[in-house]
Amino acid sequence: MLDKKQEVIEYAKKLNTENLSPLRSGNISIRGVNEERDGFFITPSGVKYDDLTTDSIVFLELNENNNIKKISDKVINPSSEWRFHQDIYIEKRDAHAIVHAHSANAAAVSAHGKNIPAFHYMVALAGGNNIKCAEYATFGTKELSQNIIKALDGRKACLMSNHGQVAFGKSLSEAFELAEEIENICHQYINTIKLGQPKILSDEEMKRILDKTKNYKKN
Repeated sequence: MLDKKQEVIEYAKKLNTENLSPLRSGNISIRGVNEERDGFFITPSGVKYDDLTTDSIVFLELNENNNIKKISDKVINPSSEWRFHQDIYIEKRDAHAIVHAHSANAAAVSAHGKNIPAFHYMVALAGGNNIKCAEYATFGTKELSQNIIKALDGRKACLMSNHGQVAFGKSLSEAFELAEEIENICHQYINTIKLGQPKILSDEEMKRILDKTKNYKKN
């Protein structure tokens, strides 16, 4: 349990040091077990990442009703976005870690509320022939969580309209790297559309790319 908490702290600090999410923004979680209960460890609400300790990291069950009861009694509350972390873990069995970031370029692209098309083959890293943008809803709400789950259909990452991005993986290392890739793709997309409408790769080509990237970065 302590190892998982320390890993959450390590990657939460990287949100700042790698310029993926400034100050207290964004959140990190990892799937785990505590006292034989399945759940996840998540960063707390409103605490600077440099000030995190293992006591700051909150464990929540994969049970919304139990979580709502417990959160009201906690001295340290979990991230206000705990709900979509929970729902991703429930819906995505292959999700073992989640990174949510307010990264500059992803947030900028998300403000347009549109999917990122296959202007570059690396779009496939998110899991499909585009990167979907979840419809806007107030942070921390069930509606936002539902919108994210919809946008993650067949995907490992998505944008969140007027908000940022979320990515998951089999480990925090994998999820964090994917979040960095999404941020880079957003940066490239912003530069690309400055020159006009880009050529979009066909669905057939993206299918070939998706087949080729199944084993990408496994070593």
